[in-house]
Amino acid sequence: MKKWLNVLEKNKRLQATVIGMYIATTFISLYLAQKSVVAFLLLLSSLLFLYFTSFSNRVKWVIGILVLSVLLPLAASQGEAYQSYMEVATLVGIYIAMALGLNIVVGLAGLLDLGFVAFFAIGAYTYGIFATAQANNFMPFGHYPLSGESFWIFLIIGCIVAAIFGVLLGIPVLRVKGDYLAIVTLGFGEIIRIIFNNLDKPVNITNGAMGLASVQPPKLFGIEFMYPSQFYYVVLVILLLTIFIVRRLEYSKIGRAWKAVRENEIAAQAMGIPLVRTKLMAFAVGASFSGMMGVVFAAKQTFVDPTSFTLLESITILVMVILGGMGSVPGVILGAALVTILNLQVLTELTNWLNQLSLSGVVHIPDALSPAKMQRFIFGLILIVFALYRPQGLLPAKNPRFDEKELKSGVTNVADGKEGAKGVYFNG
Repeated sequence: MKKWLNVLEKNKRLQATVIGMYIATTFISLYLAQKSVVAFLLLLSSLLFLYFTSFSNRVKWVIGILVLSVLLPLAASQGEAYQSYMEVATLVGIYIAMALGLNIVVGLAGLLDLGFVAFFAIGAYTYGIFATAQANNFMPFGHYPLSGESFWIFLIIGCIVAAIFGVLLGIPVLRVKGDYLAIVTLGFGEIIRIIFNNLDKPVNITNGAMGLASVQPPKLFGIEFMYPSQFYYVVLVILLLTIFIVRRLEYSKIGRAWKAVRENEIAAQAMGIPLVRTKLMAFAVGASFSGMMGVVFAAKQTFVDPTSFTLLESITILVMVILGGMGSVPGVILGAALVTILNLQVLTELTNWLNQLSLSGVVHIPDALSPAKMQRFIFGLILIVFALYRPQGLLPAKNPRFDEKELKSGVTNVADGKEGAKGVYFNG
């Protein structure tokens, strides 16, 4: 097996043949068997196999975008399960974008944040209030609800508002570290949820626990976005933009500053890195992605209420980052996708299957051990297994290294008055 894998690793043509046959097989399987969750998951897993190939990044991006934008929707569109598949894919994209935002705060800057879902709520309510008649209660001008065309502007507004609240959170916690930082951010998340839950008096702004109903769906060129298959493409475009920005930030000057602060704040400050600005930037950038996806979530659900933004959601997003690998963009994407699919599809389908066996009398399951009650237990057990055997995450972050021989050669050439050789930068 190892010999075959070594041959496959060195032969790009063979890799292209194998990945092409795999994508074609899973595409046909999903196309013919519309209710096959396995076929849907196998087609999605082709992106993971694509990541491990030795193709250039440009080729990987082209194939990945082709699979997500054309092949997956086309294969799933031939049956009744089309919208349910697109619903899962859309939520996967939303959670990946939020996990990437939290990865900046936790994975790159090393700031433990347990209230990250608060920024998601801020983005959702920012759009929800003005996309319903709720804004008429306190706005002295304008006519509400705003039309669906305003959704595209609110993507930017939600991003900015969430970033501002990220800075406001960051200012009072600059001197706090470790467990105390986690407690403060946890409190911030709960405060935001409680405020939204009680902000129905003396002026009714959020409609309290009743939530905001009938949120205006987005519109573009007169077309209303009402179905998961339509929101899927909105989320896909935002997600691709998010990944591009996060990757650029990771290897930029601010990205290196975040990593330096994560490793040792005192050493980073001694090297001239401004701690206050660096930390606030991490909170603001991370929060902005969550706020943007909050706007999408409110428009997709057409309903917003405080129960969607509990502490459990914050912990779930943190689990995605830890499971995938803190500081690793590919790892966080994989972790978020796995956790979301496990929660929304795999465990749900397993529960339904066991319930059918129990009802048909094939298997007798006691009420205390019913699949519906044990779903969280199974999910927790899976996470424990991953934590034991992959403590660094499924795809750990790869630290940059330089070729020592090239560096020494460069130093020697400079000392001799010749042009220095550049160091080789690669992932190890």
